[in-house]
Amino acid sequence: MRPLKRKISISLDEDVILKMQELAEKDIRPLSQYINLLLRKYIDEYSPINYSNHKGDRNVN
Repeated sequence: MRPLKRKISISLDEDVILKMQELAEKDIRPLSQYINLLLRKYIDEYSPINYSNHKGDRNVN
């Protein structure tokens, strides 16, 4: 079963958006999925709470 998704609105610098779009395309992923993966990776590395048991796709190039 897929995890529940919730839509939010955020403001990002244009150069950040362009770079993330470029990286998402290289990874053959939609931008929102790529951002979600980056955030999960960040949380896993820098948070005392470990989300590594999450069943989603964890590969980020």
